Amino acid sequence: MALTFSDVLEHLNAGVQLPVNTVDKLEPETAVAEVQGIVTAFAASQYVVEQAAVLGANLLITHEGLYYSHQGNGSGLEQDAVYRQKSALISQSGISVYRFHDGIHRYTPDGIMEGLLHELEWEPYAERHLPEVSILTIPEMTVSEVAAHVKQKLNIPYVRAAGNLSATCSRVGVLVGYRGNGNTVIPLYEQESLDLVIAGEGPEWELPEYIRDAGQQGLDRTLLMLGHAESEAPGMKLLASRLARQFPEVPVHYIQEKPVFQIL
Repeated sequence: MALTFSDVLEHLNAGVQLPVNTVDKLEPETAVAEVQGIVTAFAASQYVVEQAAVLGANLLITHEGLYYSHQGNGSGLEQDAVYRQKSALISQSGISVYRFHDGIHRYTPDGIMEGLLHELEWEPYAERHLPEVSILTIPEMTVSEVAAHVKQKLNIPYVRAAGNLSATCSRVGVLVGYRGNGNTVIPLYEQESLDLVIAGEGPEWELPEYIRDAGQQGLDRTLLMLGHAESEAPGMKLLASRLARQFPEVPVHYIQEKPVFQIL
């Protein structure tokens, strides 16, 4: 029997309880359509949609939404030139986009976190996975050395760092996406005896300011911010490899976007 969109979505969400107000949805809703090819990516950017069309895929699975907000429905943008061109591209391409956000974060362990640790080759160092953070004990190295390792493994041009970069660290908390807020992270330094936190992003007036004060007090509490996409894209890359094994009858590709910010 032909593989349908519904088959793939049922596989993705097997055993997962989605929230009532989930943002995970297929647009347009053509669940019974036959899958010609699958692409995974962090987001359905213009470039990703164009490349998916070139590859002949008709199911694009992304972590973030189509139209620049968490709900991703483009409300209020109907007259915007960028929105209109992108909407037309998706319509003309025949590609359906499945937003896979809530489901993959509810895997055990979190599927996005798992992808980041896999890409960093740090899976053996994970002591335990909590709902929003993974606690690791890595071989002792300086914060600068950790930053170099992260940039090399993720193939990214930069990370942002706060604290004493010459400090040695081994106890590390890792958080993906928009989890680098003060309420979530600051208690972890005491509770988990952390030397370093690696996060995607968060409000700059919260955790970074805490790190600043800790340094002024002579405490080596440090922080690396990867960027939202940089912390979560590896999870979608790992998902592609797993889907390829699960559904060998269709081509499966992962598309990596360039970093959205440039260093000047």
